[in-house]
Amino acid sequence: MTFDITIPVLNEEATLVQQVGVLHAFLKDQFTTPGQWKIVIADNGSEDNTRALAQQLSEQYAAVHWVSVPRRGVGLALKTSWKQSKADIVGYMDLDLATDLQHFLEAYEALVEQGCDLVYGSRLHPDAEVIHRPLKREVASRVFNFLLKTYLGVGFSDGMCGFKFLHRSILEDLMQGGAQNDGWFFSTELLTVAEWQGKSICELPVKWTDDVSSSKVKILPLAKRYIQAMVALKKLKPTNP
Repeated sequence: MTFDITIPVLNEEATLVQQVGVLHAFLKDQFTTPGQWKIVIADNGSEDNTRALAQQLSEQYAAVHWVSVPRRGVGLALKTSWKQSKADIVGYMDLDLATDLQHFLEAYEALVEQGCDLVYGSRLHPDAEVIHRPLKREVASRVFNFLLKTYLGVGFSDGMCGFKFLHRSILEDLMQGGAQNDGWFFSTELLTVAEWQGKSICELPVKWTDDVSSSKVKILPLAKRYIQAMVALKKLKPTNP
């Protein structure tokens, strides 16, 4: 099956070339069929040299493409990329490659051979290995996922992990069911709506190395937006899922 890996970026000139190079080398080694995969750099409003570097990478590597997103927003970046994709499988990972790349092989196998509709990485699974994660971010993550379980009634363990892949054929169903947020919450909406719709969701405990120095996440403002988004999403929950 063909697949696209989207990397949403915003002002990432310092690490873009290196990290895309690492991912490209890994995929080239593991998937040797010509045209089977693409890396899509989705630039959502960078004000530094990120866009120019993304263009250079797309010229350097045939399997690297870039899309210009009209305004900021991780969810918008993913939707923009995935809507124009022709691949069987779409998904994303963060530019810092915090999730060990070996887990992509597990995700691909789960989607292609195990009948999963959507695969997500979990840092909260008992078998996960989390390295260098600050206590405040660990606590915030657990509180947020507790709220998801109690307020939205979902069963997945980690709605925020930046490592998700799905069959593109189910994307329209998920968006019609409420996965529409333009921000970070879109990632959580995908899982929530997939669960409500009875899709086959597979969880991968992952090895996650937190890159605190590169994080742009502001916990309190993000928490406020997430809670607002949860309230809006709950209104779309089917009465008989």
